[in-house]
Amino acid sequence: MDKKLTYRDAGVDIDAGNYSVQLIKDSVRATYRPEVLGDLGGFGGLFALNAAKYKEPVLVSGTDGVGTKLKLAFLLDKHDTIGQDAVAMCVNDILVQGAEPLFFLDYLAVGKLLPRQVAAIVKGVAAACRESGCALIGGETAEMNGFYPEGEYDIAGFCVGVVEKSEIITSERVKDGDILLGLPSSGLHSNGFSLVRKIVFDVKGFTGAEKLPELGEKTLGEELLTPTRLYPRVCLPLIGQFRLHGMAHITGGGFYDNIPRALPEDMGCEIDAGAWEMPPIFRLLQGWGNVDWPEMYRTFNMGIGMLLIVAPEDAAAIRSHLAEKGETVCTIGRVTRGPHQVTIKGGVFHG
Repeated sequence: MDKKLTYRDAGVDIDAGNYSVQLIKDSVRATYRPEVLGDLGGFGGLFALNAAKYKEPVLVSGTDGVGTKLKLAFLLDKHDTIGQDAVAMCVNDILVQGAEPLFFLDYLAVGKLLPRQVAAIVKGVAAACRESGCALIGGETAEMNGFYPEGEYDIAGFCVGVVEKSEIITSERVKDGDILLGLPSSGLHSNGFSLVRKIVFDVKGFTGAEKLPELGEKTLGEELLTPTRLYPRVCLPLIGQFRLHGMAHITGGGFYDNIPRALPEDMGCEIDAGAWEMPPIFRLLQGWGNVDWPEMYRTFNMGIGMLLIVAPEDAAAIRSHLAEKGETVCTIGRVTRGPHQVTIKGGVFHG
């Protein structure tokens, strides 16, 4: 063979990778906290924990991806919100144990490195990190020609947070009769999209461009791509001011699988499904797919993205605090002694 092959001939463009880094540098640097050392481009991200702030600092870590919601981003060629999904799924998870997110790293694997597409994705990651108060201190972009189709990619990440050992939120705090407060989601978040895609594209034959009266000004695709809500700025002040008994991030597994993770083995809870207004997208999906309501509540967040478990005597003060911050909060149930399970009544359950 006479031709001298290069890495670019094999589908990996190092120059495009370097250009991508240049496009995202300002967005990444804007996330830096004072504890960040060094700059973008090192082999590892450096973070100097201010241990003097804590008596017994405990690091809490979480990792997750976006899942098949990415198929919607490919279909609609919209990539500026997916990064928030990657960050939110991690920072919201560690938040439920009382941890303040400190830093985040992402992993982005692409079929062909398109610098402006990569920049849009990472700028979304950076914006979500800023909103959550954590620094984006590193990441990896891998060009994997032949592994992913051109234009497609996968993104995942992990974050590290810190909490005082004595303030870690565990199920040991939860008491019989505690009140469940629900904070609204921004929509579907990043769970259940295999079912969503089956209903929307296979059953209904939609394209995502549809305008439906129930969704207001958004197209169906825009509604489905609404990014996962970030809860740290709302919940961290609560954690500092009140002794929350528990928290649950309502992700994959919905109500039935996530809430018991925050409860002792000898306790369950009762949920009033009529206590909050369900966003229209959930009712549309249920009707289009003829999905049983228990399956809906096991797959999706149904409009409640974060659950707070609080003492009855603290519930009014916490609700007042949230209302003063312009936050919507609903009393959606209570903890009960008995089987370690979630019972849902009212609303669509007609219980």
